[in-house]
Amino acid sequence: MARFTAATCADSSGEPRSIPVTEAPKSSCRGLQTRSDIVGSMWSSVVKLAPDRRCAIPLHVVGSSGDTMRCEVVAIGTELLLGQIVDTNSSWIGEQLALAGIDSLNQTKVGDNFARMEATLRQALERSDAVICCGGLGPTQDDITRDVIAAIMGVPLVRDEAIVAAIKAMFDERDREMTDNNRRQADVPEGASVIAEMPGTAPGMVCPVGDKVIYAVPGVPYEMREMMVGTILPDLQRRRGAAAVIRSRVLKTWGLSESGLAEMLDERMQELDRAGNPTIAFQASGIEGIKVRVTAKTDDEGSATALLDEEEALVRLVVGDHLFAVDDDTMETVVLELLRQRGWRLAVHESLTGGVMASRMTTADPTLEIFQGAIVAGGVSAHMGEAHALEAAAKARGRFGTDLGIAAIAAQDDEDAPRGTVYLGLDHDGGQHATTVALPGDRQQLRNYAVISLLDFLRKTLLQS
Repeated sequence: MARFTAATCADSSGEPRSIPVTEAPKSSCRGLQTRSDIVGSMWSSVVKLAPDRRCAIPLHVVGSSGDTMRCEVVAIGTELLLGQIVDTNSSWIGEQLALAGIDSLNQTKVGDNFARMEATLRQALERSDAVICCGGLGPTQDDITRDVIAAIMGVPLVRDEAIVAAIKAMFDERDREMTDNNRRQADVPEGASVIAEMPGTAPGMVCPVGDKVIYAVPGVPYEMREMMVGTILPDLQRRRGAAAVIRSRVLKTWGLSESGLAEMLDERMQELDRAGNPTIAFQASGIEGIKVRVTAKTDDEGSATALLDEEEALVRLVVGDHLFAVDDDTMETVVLELLRQRGWRLAVHESLTGGVMASRMTTADPTLEIFQGAIVAGGVSAHMGEAHALEAAAKARGRFGTDLGIAAIAAQDDEDAPRGTVYLGLDHDGGQHATTVALPGDRQQLRNYAVISLLDFLRKTLLQS
């Protein structure tokens, strides 16, 4: 990886001084010695520093030790606004900031327009201590992030010939010709530092603006991530001074509306609003149900976990068995674990869900340890009911010789049953159980909701048995 670390260096008197990266080849670095110095592996290069120099990214501490570090993310690119590219970078950066205990206040997208980019970055700097600017560092004329940041800093762009040489070495390694456009990528705002990691041709930058900072990273995900992990997150931690931990836990519920769930937890949420920590938020997630995200911010991992454990226990007391899973668990994995604990195997009859249940179950149980198979049948008659669902469940159980059989069916054009009426049936040695549910959506949505509703019906039956 490229290492253009050049910033706070000790001079001959031993006193630290700040130098812009463009001075590095002249004063503090020996520069590029040979091609082998700058090319290690594919698309990697190294600038060697003089052994008597102590170089590091300049540290502009924001606030006093222990203050909350406020950070924003600005994603650059007209293609993001047009929906041509999905902005996964901002979500990943936000997740990493949270794990590092750094408050991520806002995330913004802006097109490749100088005035709008400048206004957006200036506004972000007014609200935050640090801004991570993602994208716009490429070689084309619409890649103007470096120009905008230079204008905000009030400095000119200076071409760093060490970076030019490193980029050229990357092209040479692949026997490709470097165009003049790529030289633009070596233009750095005067006073900025170049991020050590450089897996591609676009160098990232650390750009001080008063006592605040803009980090500029490429929009290519793997390049951005390497710079975030290697330089930006550690630098943010140093700037913040005191350690903090932000952890979240997602509690998944089924069978409640978002408003109904909020009403059930209203008293507790008012208490948390007064306390300020932890916090609770709701997210309607389709067939994943309504999620309750609990977030705790503390000084250490153990305290955060303790807060989350306490809050999860309180939520469970309120919502009961509507809470079916936590974090990465799904309805399928929870049901499979309940069956595994009992040593039971499962079969399904699908006349409504058209194989959706079998697909989800085989994904969750690829070795078919618990899930034995499904009967996928058509020919649904006009008049159906719970008795038909029980008959179908028993048929599936008998066909595969399992401990349990389940089924979900729906009538077609039944004047006696509203659209979306689904009958669920379960057959096992302990008896038969059936229920009727009303589900929303078109036919495909109905299938998906029916799968989760059937699994939830099975889950609750197992918990009660």
